[in-house]
Amino acid sequence: MIAKAVMDRVFVRLTPVEKQTSGGIILTDDFERPRTIGTVESIGPQVTGVKPGDKILFHVFDELPTYDPDVAVVRENSILGVITDE
Repeated sequence: MIAKAVMDRVFVRLTPVEKQTSGGIILTDDFERPRTIGTVESIGPQVTGVKPGDKILFHVFDELPTYDPDVAVVRENSILGVITDE
């Protein structure tokens, strides 16, 4: 279930938690880094800088939890950038 965002809010599907570092170190469940990258799922009518499907980086302290632990809500002004593969 995906909710419809309102005002300047953006619903973000967070990237999965890494279980291993790029160097091969296995991370335990006790170590949890904040997830600040995700894919936009829904935007409010006042949002102009991103669209659903964009991969974004947002400020870690502006995230609001939702009904789903893998979905967060952020304000548009908390978005630091759009990530591209280029």
